[in-house]
Amino acid sequence: MKEKWQSIRGFFRKNSRKLIPLLLLAAILLPIVVDNSYVLGICTKILLYMLLASSVNVINGYSGQFAIGHAGFLCVGAYTAAILMARANVPFFLAMLGAGVMTALFGMLVSFPIGKLSGIYLGFVTLGFSEIVRIICLNWTSVTGGPMGIKAIPGPKIFGFSLQSSRGYYYIIFTFLVIMVFCTSRILKSRTGRAWISIRENGAAAASIGINTAQYKTMNIMYATFWEGCAGAFMATYYHFVDSSMFVTDESFNILSMAIIGGMGTIAGPLVGALLINIVTEAFRFLSEYRMVVYALIIIGMMWLRPQGIAGSSDSVLVSGGSKKGRARRRTAHPKPVQPETEKEG
Repeated sequence: MKEKWQSIRGFFRKNSRKLIPLLLLAAILLPIVVDNSYVLGICTKILLYMLLASSVNVINGYSGQFAIGHAGFLCVGAYTAAILMARANVPFFLAMLGAGVMTALFGMLVSFPIGKLSGIYLGFVTLGFSEIVRIICLNWTSVTGGPMGIKAIPGPKIFGFSLQSSRGYYYIIFTFLVIMVFCTSRILKSRTGRAWISIRENGAAAASIGINTAQYKTMNIMYATFWEGCAGAFMATYYHFVDSSMFVTDESFNILSMAIIGGMGTIAGPLVGALLINIVTEAFRFLSEYRMVVYALIIIGMMWLRPQGIAGSSDSVLVSGGSKKGRARRRTAHPKPVQPETEKEG
């Protein structure tokens, strides 16, 4: 099993330069080949969650910050775009940009008080922020519409041409996903990306070599929340309606689970996780509310068999059979990082 899995991963790594253009071409041609609104709707939803899971991965996967309340940022983006489009008649793409900037500003404000927090404490703060935003949107009737939400949000247009179709929505979210993944991959190769990863691996060591950890954490959160705001704006125009019930805590955990199952700290992980979770959800839709039981069992199974995620690089628990001997072998193969000697003089 281990050899088979490694051979599959090796094949994708070796042929990634050939496979990526083929996958992009297939994704571009899909709406042309498939003339089914229901199928395209599912594909559009998958792409939306790929964008969200990738945004979560930037914070939780690359800088190692344990943020949970992502639905709050999604809520800010959705309501910002809804207000701009439905009440100020702002074009969709400008509204999406405005939603992204507004959400990034909220991300910056949140990053200031949590700059020195980590772990579960950071998670609780972001979760609290998410609930505060949702409750404000629920009760600020004059601005957000209160429990009724904001309705009749217009569809997207470009140069006067309406993109309000299954294909139009698909290509919009696909374009933004490609841009986001490309920008993220370029950032990771830059000084900023290396700083994020250094902070994730050892914040104290990163600070000791001159990395401004607070500044880079803020940049990390602002970048990720910008894309979450853009995703929220797309939700507003796609559903033509927003209300606070769309941004409950369950949504935060749903998005986070996609990134974890796919494999955080990787480009492909969130994409694979979002694809798998959404396919499973649709495949078991006939079970009504009981499909969530199947969904939960799959998550538990993945966490046990492959806790590092589908696209992760470490050995799977499945290989070691979950035995004490196997777990000991995993600990030996992947020792904890050694703390730097800060007091050693030359």
